[in-house]
Amino acid sequence: MTTHRKAPRIHVAADFIVGGDVVLPEGPARHVARVLRLGEGAPLRLFDGMGQEASAVLVEASRKRVVARIEAVAAGGGESPLAVHLGQAISKGDRMDYAIQKAVELGVAAITPLYTEHGDVRLKGEREAKKLAHWQAVAVSACEQCGRAVVPPVHPPLALAEWLAERGEALRLVLHPATDAQGGLERETAPVGVALLIGPEGGLAEDEVEAARAAGFAALTLGPRILRTETAPVVALSLLQYRFGDL
Repeated sequence: MTTHRKAPRIHVAADFIVGGDVVLPEGPARHVARVLRLGEGAPLRLFDGMGQEASAVLVEASRKRVVARIEAVAAGGGESPLAVHLGQAISKGDRMDYAIQKAVELGVAAITPLYTEHGDVRLKGEREAKKLAHWQAVAVSACEQCGRAVVPPVHPPLALAEWLAERGEALRLVLHPATDAQGGLERETAPVGVALLIGPEGGLAEDEVEAARAAGFAALTLGPRILRTETAPVVALSLLQYRFGDL
């Protein structure tokens, strides 16, 4: 009996033209040829990260070069009607990767890693650039898995005060356990955009919460239990997508 494997989705930042060939970059090429062990004639789904998706077939799959031929191009799906910009305090180890991965799966539009008072991660220069590239790769991988054709940007890290000064979203929420408030979740109409602020493992300092309130952020609690910094965006984004988006 022949089994049909689902065509893998691969992100390639290229122009898709029907009948044209796309040479896969080193990382995706290695994944296709050495990890998945696909050969000539195997189907692929490609997406450009900007909203275009293509059906393709491998026409070359050697150790040196992997080439896909575009067979059809269409607008991709999977985007939420609710644009949420997540400001996520930087956390150590896999926690930040998890927060980014799950936020992308839940339709976030943009992510900015934040330096906060109680956050214990400080990145500079080349180390910050390498970490940013890694986080963006996590977002790309999440898009490949969940079916999104638009890769949300992971912006360079900012100090919390800088990020607050840039906010203009219609609904701005800061997670704060010491409140019974429901933020803006009780509003009747869906906001044009949402800014969501998540603090570090030790929580936001009181003056940071006050700075967020001064910048138009409403406090939001997620119940009686204190959630980890990587769990909080999953719960908050799920609520927002259920209330105003497409869950």
